[in-house]
Amino acid sequence: MAEAHQAVGFLPSLTSDGAEVELSAPVLQEIYLSGLRSWKRHLLRFWNDFLTGVLPASPLSWLFLFSAIQLAWFLQLDPSLGLMEKIKELLPDWGGQHHGLRGVLAAALFASCLWGALVFTLHLALRLLLSYHGWLLEPHGAMSSPTKTWLALVRIFSGRHPVLFSYQRSLPRQPVPSVQDTVRKYLDSVRPVLSDEDFDGTAVLAEEFLRLQASLLQGYLRLKSWWASNYVSDWWEEFVYLRSRNSLMVNSNYYMMDFLYVTPTPLQAARAGNAVHALLLYRHRLNRQEIPPTLLMGMRPLCSAQYEKIFNTTRVPGVQKDYIRHLHDSRHVAVLHRGRFFRVGTHSRNGLLSPRALEQQFQRILDDPSPACPQEEHLAALTAAPRDMWAQVRRSLKTQAAEALEAVEGAAFFVSLDSEPAGLTKEDPAASLDAYAHALLAGQGHDRWFDKSFTLIVFSNGKLGLSVEHSWADCPISGHMWEFTLATECFQLGYLADGHCKGHPDPTLPEPQRLQWDLPEQIHPSISLALRGAKTLSENIDCHIFPFSHFGKSFIKRCHLSSDSFIQMALQLAHFRDRGRFCLTYESAMTRLFLEGRTETVRSCTREACNFVRAMENREKTDPQCLALFRVAVDKHQALLKTAMSGQGVDRHLFALYIVSRFLHLQSPFLAQVHSEQWQLSTSQIPVQQMHLFDVHNYPDYVSSGGGFGPADDHGYGVSYIFLGNDMITFHISSKKSSTKTDSHRLGQHIEDALLDIASLFQEGPHLKRQFRGLGEEVSGYRCGFVCSQTGDSETPTTSTDF
Repeated sequence: MAEAHQAVGFLPSLTSDGAEVELSAPVLQEIYLSGLRSWKRHLLRFWNDFLTGVLPASPLSWLFLFSAIQLAWFLQLDPSLGLMEKIKELLPDWGGQHHGLRGVLAAALFASCLWGALVFTLHLALRLLLSYHGWLLEPHGAMSSPTKTWLALVRIFSGRHPVLFSYQRSLPRQPVPSVQDTVRKYLDSVRPVLSDEDFDGTAVLAEEFLRLQASLLQGYLRLKSWWASNYVSDWWEEFVYLRSRNSLMVNSNYYMMDFLYVTPTPLQAARAGNAVHALLLYRHRLNRQEIPPTLLMGMRPLCSAQYEKIFNTTRVPGVQKDYIRHLHDSRHVAVLHRGRFFRVGTHSRNGLLSPRALEQQFQRILDDPSPACPQEEHLAALTAAPRDMWAQVRRSLKTQAAEALEAVEGAAFFVSLDSEPAGLTKEDPAASLDAYAHALLAGQGHDRWFDKSFTLIVFSNGKLGLSVEHSWADCPISGHMWEFTLATECFQLGYLADGHCKGHPDPTLPEPQRLQWDLPEQIHPSISLALRGAKTLSENIDCHIFPFSHFGKSFIKRCHLSSDSFIQMALQLAHFRDRGRFCLTYESAMTRLFLEGRTETVRSCTREACNFVRAMENREKTDPQCLALFRVAVDKHQALLKTAMSGQGVDRHLFALYIVSRFLHLQSPFLAQVHSEQWQLSTSQIPVQQMHLFDVHNYPDYVSSGGGFGPADDHGYGVSYIFLGNDMITFHISSKKSSTKTDSHRLGQHIEDALLDIASLFQEGPHLKRQFRGLGEEVSGYRCGFVCSQTGDSETPTTSTDF
């Protein structure tokens, strides 16, 4: 998602005086502290680790083993081969009358030791099995005998009822790739975008790096990989996110959208009540580990560590470096409406408030006529300011308005009740969707608290959205939560015919607490300055959303191709038509196959992709020739994606090598050049992870329309896409209006043309392209007959979704 911008921006943060001081610590000390942080996280979750750490065994298996040993002892059999007698000898002598008790204790101790050894063996076996990645490299749709055997063994060793954190102890650690392979892959990735002279210069720097510095830096990384949980993830969080001094708005935060064509209720308070209740239900399931772990192929688990900080989390600004503050629990949400802050309790003596009770509380806020206090209305703009400036102002706030600040930062999450409507409209569908995306990404610059892990945005017409802070986790985590929220609030909780939440109000609930900010005069200029900066940044963002409904995943599958690779090649063709040249392309891939893994970069602009694009622009090339080159380019992209997922990517390894070089005060021209690159095309696919929550065949409109993020470069694009059902793809495009080289709407048109041009290659002639273009308004993304169940009488799925 927005990590590409942060990956580019982390380099200047290392050159400030403050950062230099921090990096003056010995590298061995930093590696030691990384491991210490890893072990501390494990200890903080000790109880859950005990309950889930015995998987694939269970606590009941210990009781069974102990009973079996007791039975054998009763039958005068000794399964311990004399060990229990030795244990009895070591136990205190309590007298003859307690001889039987010593025997029971000896059996319990022996059973515990044997059980622990068996559990450890099972964990070790499962970790060895999960270290196998041959299945990733096999052709799509084919499965070799070793992989089938591996799947059977994983099924045997995985246990019967895993919960969210069951596999954490069994996940392998992310491997440190060979530095020679990484440099070779890097040179191969930049060859299409560099001139011969520039490439030769880069190759010379790379050779010098391998000869003089690589082995030393690699040795420190291997040491860290043995000691810490992950050799790169904690540094990635610190240097790419927490040390960045840029504004979070647009540069780091990203957004998630509501249903595209459906609004379950037009009542703002009712939608907020159901959504907040659904989010807190998700938190309840998360705390009880009732969320099943994500499994690839139904067998291969992904790391669940990022789920821990979804709720009760705030990114606290610092002068040199931010830190993430996570609370064990929080029983309120912070609400912003017309510049006024409120504290709304989420629980009563009987537990979580009902959706109708929450609706009542939000309606009280909407009906409150009191105005915002001076400067309070624009206070949240400080969270969109440069981080060092916000850190300095926050010190004054913590002294003068500690209670109000704590109510916001200590909330489960933040809720913004906007005064304007949003979403798709019949009158101007394109402009309304673009405005919707802009409102979620930036808003007005002062109506979001960007430091919170996420902000729930509820518009006046009942439309929803999410603004997410990026440092604590990546998009699939918040996306998983968002899918559950939309499905639960719409299908499970539902609404009455008049649009209100189901149930009855609770007149005994106290009024929402209005937060009082005692803002000292010396911070007023800072608020005004932050507001001007936020508005400038907000007004400079050009967002464009367009649903592509000519074809979707089903057509691509019929072509026997990867849907993601298909889109990536279309983006290469579209960008070339837009800019007339190739550029470095950033696609985010997950590395959660490993413990505490986050992301890796897939460099999608390959020589194979460039050959395909040039062929498409060459009128002398025939469709079969272009199609052959397209398949080669897709295969290359798939290989790069699988390499990245298996921990053998390029960018995270080079990033970690660069960090070690800075700790050691080694100047590496090669690494410095690598991390000065600009990503002018940053891309990401948003997966739909819980298809069982939605009935896309009967109710295709009831699926989230994805989300988006800001561009990574001032003259670049940010592009995300999501496959909705089988026959639609929604694209989210962003760029900066200040650039004369980019135009989000122009790129959107190029993407549509590129997709249709590529689709026509798979037919015997160009008739498919003509067919698509001739369908007109019926298949255009902005459907005129969209559903809006604003009166509660439209057909809504209530029983077809499996929860």
